[in-house]
Amino acid sequence: MHDAWIPLLLTLKVAGLATALNLFLGVGAGYALARWRFPGRELLDAMLTLPMVMPPTVLGYYLLVLIGSQGPIGAWLLQHFGIRLIFSWQAAVIAAAIVSFPLVFKAARAAFETVDPQLEDAARMAGISEWAVALRVSLPLAWRGILAGLLLAFARAMGEFGATLMVAGSIPGKTQTLSIAVYEAVQAGQDGTANLLVLVTSVACLAVLLLAGRLVPGRVLPRG
Repeated sequence: MHDAWIPLLLTLKVAGLATALNLFLGVGAGYALARWRFPGRELLDAMLTLPMVMPPTVLGYYLLVLIGSQGPIGAWLLQHFGIRLIFSWQAAVIAAAIVSFPLVFKAARAAFETVDPQLEDAARMAGISEWAVALRVSLPLAWRGILAGLLLAFARAMGEFGATLMVAGSIPGKTQTLSIAVYEAVQAGQDGTANLLVLVTSVACLAVLLLAGRLVPGRVLPRG
């Protein structure tokens, strides 16, 4: 069991932080596209949804270009703060957040679009600011759909492999998540370890999916 404990804790940390990032980024983007009308709105929606259909290795390559030591973001962080993102658990968080972002974004947009606009208009007529309307009216009415999306994103972040392997590598105890540990165990012929890791991953993801299904009966996956 010790072989599964360390990658499990790392996976939970990476998935938890990635989901926390998407709580702000995904919900904010979902609210903006659900409520605002502007040219190129659907194009932006397609671009934000792109990580859902793009191969993870392609996303990993883009991340390498951006946050690698020679990339614009990676070079700037290294030069000014001495931070090297590549092959770190922080890079794994970034990869997991990008891959799972569309699940939160699409769920949040769908949830906000089900909120009755008349309730928001009534709050505005009462003199409540736009921020207060979003936080005190829209968000409480849409929370079930948003939470379901967050749970699905957490499960997706737990299973992320391709992009994570490219930008974080497979360093035991530092960047080796459960999915990467399974791959390494199979490559090394360690069937017992691989079976244990697969079982732990399957049980954790199944529990998250069951919880998401209970929050939004009949709609486990977000609408397009």
